[in-house]
Amino acid sequence: MVVLLSSLPTTQSLTLCHRVVDGLCGQEPPRREDYSATWSLKEWQELLHSLTALFRLAAGNNSSDEEVLASLSNVSSSHAETVLTVLKARREEIRRALLDRTNSISSATLQDFDWQLKLALSSDKISSLHTPLLSLSLDVRENGALRPITMEMNREELNTLISSLEAANKVVLQLK
Repeated sequence: MVVLLSSLPTTQSLTLCHRVVDGLCGQEPPRREDYSATWSLKEWQELLHSLTALFRLAAGNNSSDEEVLASLSNVSSSHAETVLTVLKARREEIRRALLDRTNSISSATLQDFDWQLKLALSSDKISSLHTPLLSLSLDVRENGALRPITMEMNREELNTLISSLEAANKVVLQLK
């Protein structure tokens, strides 16, 4: 819905785009009251969401100018150039804000790991078990202190952990 941007003169759209980036970077976002005569509340929300997503994706994926302009094909060329100008000027600021937001999820970092594969032959309740178990030891640094974490998982739990880590890796790669 970036096409709604064409309702503004180019100079005002430049100001709006900078304010959207300000909001994305943790500063004061654009105010609805300043644009209430131009767009309805629903249109305003759609425009704000579209511009924010565009700036996030373009900066996060390090999109080329041609890719950005292609995604803005339904917007007038002057407004598309305005969006591109703001993106070029503030790309690194947006990337830093995205990285800070990602890093703020947790300050813990993995320093080292070790694993062992065991075969549980029996338990106190079952005489014949024959279940493979993975023992995983993680050394996690959090706020300067090294904290060991040890866990034991069966095959299903390990598959769930691997799936979760792969999904997290996809998200991190999208932010780069």
